[in-house]
Amino acid sequence: MGADDISESKLKPSVVLTGSAKESCGPCIGLVDIGVSQSAFLFRVSLPSIRSDQSQLKCEIQRDGKVCIQGVITQGTGMLEGISSKCEMKVEKFCRPGPFTISFNLPGPVDPRLFSPKFRPDGILEVVVMKSMNPGDSVDARAPPS
Repeated sequence: MGADDISESKLKPSVVLTGSAKESCGPCIGLVDIGVSQSAFLFRVSLPSIRSDQSQLKCEIQRDGKVCIQGVITQGTGMLEGISSKCEMKVEKFCRPGPFTISFNLPGPVDPRLFSPKFRPDGILEVVVMKSMNPGDSVDARAPPS
């Protein structure tokens, strides 16, 4: 299956948000971009307010192309501590603290053993995963993003 064989409708994934991600009224969490090459898929997921070192972020990819991203938002409400003072939040538009899940499907089967996750400093999770040449040969994989 080449890059030109994938319809545009498959590149507009149905994204399911749960937990704090679903309740967000601030910066959009869970926006997904998908790119296709001859041998791989690239996807990017917006995760504003998420810190990879505190969010227990993990990304699971299954052979059929289903992606599940889970984590915990650890900041957002109550008191904000600045350099020299504390402030009580009066207006809160960021995601509330708590667990979240983002699920979507890639447009084709993949080899989940061959993926490279990267959590960028701007709050974008970027993952490259190789397409499956023989869908029955691969196994499901789990890895925390670096």
